[in-house]
Amino acid sequence: MIQLLRDWALVFSMLAGVSGYFLFAALPLGPEAHMIANGAVGFMQPALIFAMLFLTFCKVNPRALHLRPWHGRLLLIQGGLFSALALALVMMPVSGLRVVMEGAMLCLICPTATAAAVITRKLGGNLNDIITYTILINLLAALLVPLWVPFVHPAPGVSIGASAAMILGKVFPLLLLPLLSALGLRQFMPALHRRLEGWAGASFYLWVVALALAMAVTTRSMVHSTYGWTTQLWLGAISLICCAFQFIVGRRIGARWNDKITAGQALGQKNTVFAIWLGYTFFTPVTALAGGFYSVFHNVVNSLQLYRHAHPRR
Repeated sequence: MIQLLRDWALVFSMLAGVSGYFLFAALPLGPEAHMIANGAVGFMQPALIFAMLFLTFCKVNPRALHLRPWHGRLLLIQGGLFSALALALVMMPVSGLRVVMEGAMLCLICPTATAAAVITRKLGGNLNDIITYTILINLLAALLVPLWVPFVHPAPGVSIGASAAMILGKVFPLLLLPLLSALGLRQFMPALHRRLEGWAGASFYLWVVALALAMAVTTRSMVHSTYGWTTQLWLGAISLICCAFQFIVGRRIGARWNDKITAGQALGQKNTVFAIWLGYTFFTPVTALAGGFYSVFHNVVNSLQLYRHAHPRR
């Protein structure tokens, strides 16, 4: 039973998030309780993102990190496609596909999940290579999101520069501060760093909790969305296409350097909690559904991979 829970932890987490939302919604609670719950989730999501990244980066030994040829190619794919979609939306401000294209942007620029290091290690990939890519894509996302989003989705009454600064102020602490904190701890408080380094595996279980919250938020968005089911289905379709595309392309590029597992996880497994938060905060809120759908797809892929790895065909 314990092994079953471990093999399918991500699927159980998603089911817990969906069922948890409906159970909470069915309780006879007043609007104040719902406001408190929304506030708690709004605080916990970025806090969990920070904690997952911090614990993962505590495991980082800068001397063990090396650039690989596939790193640059994957960064070019993510940054290039995100920028191309952003440019298209800037040039076509009125488009019936805007929401779907914004959803695709979220799926493409979203950094690698912190749990990807754990999944990659379990699948036999290279831990240091995926941590290196996680750092690189966090840097790229922290640069491109404030650069493009103010043009794609300008804030009313706020200048482009002020909007970019506001976005940078919210994105930087989530994506880069955990790395700087972990490196600073390694340098100035090595005893505490060694203790936290042993807890790096806890990032996977933090991800399980964060995933359940993300799925609850996504379910709430679907239930209360003012957009029709057609739009939501299109967001689900574009999420599936982006997920399949990134896993396949990542594995094929990585295979050239005998690192297909690591590259596939680096490009395909996303920090979808960040994508959902980013959609709610800076894009059309319904685009957060793209991150929720992507959570389903990439975690089903991961669960299947973990099961096949633990039970190889004979």
